[in-house]
Amino acid sequence: MASASSTAPVVTNTVARGVAPLRAGQGVSFVLRRLHSLSGIVPVGAFLLEHILVSNSTTIGQNGPAAYARQVTFLANLPLVFFLELFGIWLPIAFHALYGFYIWYRGDGNVVSYPWSGNWMYTAQRWTGGIAFAYILWHTYTMRFSGVDLHDNPWASFGKVQHEVFQTSLFLFYVVGLIAASWHFAYGVWLFSAKWGIVSGDKAQKRFLAVCLALFLMLSGAGLASLTSLRSHPQQPFEPGATGSQQVTESR
Repeated sequence: MASASSTAPVVTNTVARGVAPLRAGQGVSFVLRRLHSLSGIVPVGAFLLEHILVSNSTTIGQNGPAAYARQVTFLANLPLVFFLELFGIWLPIAFHALYGFYIWYRGDGNVVSYPWSGNWMYTAQRWTGGIAFAYILWHTYTMRFSGVDLHDNPWASFGKVQHEVFQTSLFLFYVVGLIAASWHFAYGVWLFSAKWGIVSGDKAQKRFLAVCLALFLMLSGAGLASLTSLRSHPQQPFEPGATGSQQVTESR
């Protein structure tokens, strides 16, 4: 009796050429990646929205100096402001940035060999994050830890920022930092929604990507309008005891 020999089909797992699949991680790595993703939206992203669309937008218009001083006064007098800044801004930004650098170090982006849009997006997200972090460090140091204390002297806030943006090199640095931070947050919203399963399916994700690009343009536009307004006003005083420090008054 002849026996038919059957050979089990050989299954080969092939991965299409292109960007390496994302590693979801396990255990602690999975939790840290989820916390990193979440922290980019709340509280870091929420702070960015407030800073650009609310605080910075007060500089726009003829009453910019007075309106900006009022906004700084309001923020400086929030209850437990030190702890709000520490646990709501500085520590989340530090975690998001440092763990983001670790992810960048472990990443496999290769836009030279695989010039796919996803690879370019990955690379842009890493670089804009690094640029935004450098900008945040500089902006925080110059506004909070050097020169006049703006919490105690909110009238000097407009002039202190002006003093930097009137310098062409620093103005360009502000523009690059603003655009980098806006892109990093806007595309980060898309990554967050896709990673957490909030927006699923190719069509839905493509539509939401357009929404996030619109958010990027809105943030960049508002920030650039604020910088332009700062440069369009005469230099306001920002040193303690400077003559005319009380000229920043509400317009009636």
